[in-house]
Amino acid sequence: MPKLKTHKGTAKRVKLTSTGKLTRRRAFGGHMLAKKTKSRKRAINTTAGISGSIAKNIKRALGV
Repeated sequence: MPKLKTHKGTAKRVKLTSTGKLTRRRAFGGHMLAKKTKSRKRAINTTAGISGSIAKNIKRALGV
């Protein structure tokens, strides 16, 4: 079977941790920050984990 190519769009958005888990950035933190509360902006600034069947599909897209 031929080698699988890495899906570069996914690779730019998702990071694989050393334990094999997937992390991503949260949305809605790019603009219009004045109307968002401090706690909401802090929550947006943290990374989120990816799990379940979506993680399986993303790992396949990354070639892992």
